[in-house]
Amino acid sequence: MKSFFYKLVLVIISIIIVYKFTIGEQIGSLLNKVELFSTKEGRKETINKLKKEIKRATEKENYLNKEDAILIKKFIDKIKSELKTVENQ
Repeated sequence: MKSFFYKLVLVIISIIIVYKFTIGEQIGSLLNKVELFSTKEGRKETINKLKKEIKRATEKENYLNKEDAILIKKFIDKIKSELKTVENQ
């Protein structure tokens, strides 16, 4: 009977440890992100970080490399052509 309780305690402890290092860690990081957006200070901090990133991006001479710029231009042109076909219908 003692060995059953020892095994039971060992299994329960191992389940708790596995939970903490897998699902518990994911839930904790998700809750931290939600908490960041739910407080006024967290929203202000996020907005300030976003402003800094936008400022840094606009200070660069070329934000996109040539290959990315060509790809985005082709994508935009395709969208424009699809929108024109919808207007004509």
